[in-house]
Amino acid sequence: MNHDRQIVGVAPPAPGGDPGPPGLDPLPKPLRDPQPMLDRVIDEWGGHEDLWLFGYGSLIWRPDFGFVERHPARVQGWHRALKMWSRINRGTVENPGLVFGLLSGGSCRGMVFRVPAADGLETLGRLWLREMPTGVYDPRWLSCTTPHSTVRALAFTLSRRSPNFTGELSDERYAHIFANAVGRYGSSLDYARQTLLELRRHKIHDAALARLIRLAESRLSAPADTGPPIDPVYPPESIHTPPAKE
Repeated sequence: MNHDRQIVGVAPPAPGGDPGPPGLDPLPKPLRDPQPMLDRVIDEWGGHEDLWLFGYGSLIWRPDFGFVERHPARVQGWHRALKMWSRINRGTVENPGLVFGLLSGGSCRGMVFRVPAADGLETLGRLWLREMPTGVYDPRWLSCTTPHSTVRALAFTLSRRSPNFTGELSDERYAHIFANAVGRYGSSLDYARQTLLELRRHKIHDAALARLIRLAESRLSAPADTGPPIDPVYPPESIHTPPAKE
């Protein structure tokens, strides 16, 4: 297998990252160089066996890669959380949106995908262009329990030390973000709704996500609030931080 030390199998990204739809600014420079992390993952995978990937958010409903098996799976020690700032795809620098990260603690139900070994390197290249142009995630191999067996799958986790980690957000902040944050690929609320629908389709229950969406929908259907404006959802002094890739 060709273990070329460049992201391969897809066209190279435009300077600064994935340009996204025409007419929009490209992503800024990465938080850290994603290439060494890809090199490490390729070495750890080895290329001799099929590649397993764990999806917990948009990878479930928009994988963008071919696979020969897909199964529901659970990981221990990590949980899905809508606690990652998105200032390009689901929001803007001035009004950031939210996407999912996989945070340490608890457990998470999602889906695992088996990619044939022959397609693994190209698939990793595509994933890096999609998920890792800013180097925001920490790729990890996690033990995933399926109804049939336990597999070692690659997952994109988020550190609480990352500048893209939101920390704890109040219900008011979530409601404000859902009502206002829109990026190049749509709103944070649409992203959250699509994920919840797909989780339910696979009989995966996420009570925390369902509660946030009920909160957003109840606020959107309520009469307009004429009170004073709320504080910005992201500290103004930090808006120079590069955005995360979904």
